[in-house]
Amino acid sequence: MTFEELVKRLEDIVVQLESGNTKLEEVNKLFAEGAEITKKCYEMLNDSKGKVTVLREELGKLVEKPLN
Repeated sequence: MTFEELVKRLEDIVVQLESGNTKLEEVNKLFAEGAEITKKCYEMLNDSKGKVTVLREELGKLVEKPLN
């Protein structure tokens, strides 16, 4: 799944949990799924963090530098 799809699923889980119409067993399953999705999103963001770069102009040329 893409990051956006994971976030959408997480939003759906939150809506279900906030509805108050979910049985305890389902709440536990949804919570566990939400925790796994959150972990996966965090990992994806950390992986992306190292790939983001900034283009800077140095001495009349565009130079790619890591974003700090």
